[in-house]
Formats: sequence, C-alpha cells, structure tokens
Amino acid sequence: ALVETFQMAVAGTAIGIVLSLPLAILATPSLSPHPIVLHLARSLISLFRTVPDLVWALLFVIAVGLGPLAGTLAIMLDTIGFCGRFFAEAMEETDKGPREALTALGARKLGIVFSAVVPQALPSFINSALFSLEKATRASVILGLVGAGGIGIELKVSMDLFLYQQASTIIIAIFILVLAVEQASAWLRQRIL
Repeated sequence: ALVETFQMAVAGTAIGIVLSLPLAILATPSLSPHPIVLHLARSLISLFRTVPDLVWALLFVIAVGLGPLAGTLAIMLDTIGFCGRFFAEAMEETDKGPREALTALGARKLGIVFSAVVPQALPSFINSALFSLEKATRASVILGLVGAGGIGIELKVSMDLFLYQQASTIIIAIFILVLAVEQASAWLRQRIL
C-alpha cells in the first residue's frame, strides 16, 4: 500500500506537470494569444487550486470508483493548479530581450516560447515540480482515507479497529517515505540547479 501511495503521487504529479505547461503558457499575459484565453486559463488554474484535493478525490471516487485511479486524478488536478500558477509566473518574469530578438527575426510565437522563454524559466519549473511531488506524496496518504487508494485506508482501518501498534508502524512508514522524497528532492535541486 505504501508503494501504491508513492506511485499515485509520482503518476499524478508527472501527468499534472505535463498538462500544466500548455495551460501556464496560455495563462501568461505576454504569451497568451488573446485576453479571453488568458482569463479562461487563469480561471481554470484558480479552480484547480481552490478546490481541495480531498474534494477532488471524493468526486473521482464517485466518477471512477474506489482505488488509486481516483487518487491519481485528484493529485493530477491539484498539480495542474499548483504548477500552472508558478510556471506562468516564472515565464512572465523571464528576460524580454531574447523574445524581442526572435520576434525581430520573424520567429513564430511557439518558437519564441520554446527557444527563449522555457529555457530561462526551466530552473523555476524544476523547483516547482519537485515541491509539487513532495506535496503530492503527503496528500496521497490523506486521499486514501476517502477510498482513493494507497496506505491511507490501511491507517484508517487500523485506527478504527484500535490496532495502535499497526497504526504506529504505518505512520512511521509514511514518515520515512515523506522524508525520503524530501531528501531526494533536495539532492536533485542541488545537482540540477
């Protein structure tokens, strides 16, 4: 169940990061093709950030049934909201000089985004993605409490049946998993950034 919890966190985060990049591009004022698209993208990101992941998990349990798929989908939407906002801010803060130079050379908007904007914002993207994975690892435990897979349901059953030794073991295992993810994330940040 602990492995399933970690797999939910990794899969939900990975899919969420991939889907948040195009949404973040549309939510960046200087990159969005039209003000209406900008406001729609920002509203969608705000919606994903506003609704707690526990509520998303409940909705997905109703939609797809009990199990890790519901948890993965909830983490995915939470990640899109989290990364979408920070990716958009990182792209907006990039240096405008390379964009203007590519525009003067006749480059298309998509070429400018992937040649000038994304490379400058990449360190911030990596930071946000790693923080998102840490957040998703902790969240995936809670999502199990509502039937969205993972070790959370095992913890709930142990507590309900007054199996405190088993519950303590589960809590220690969760702590070790979260600590390992945080340490790996910090190590990656030092190596990459």
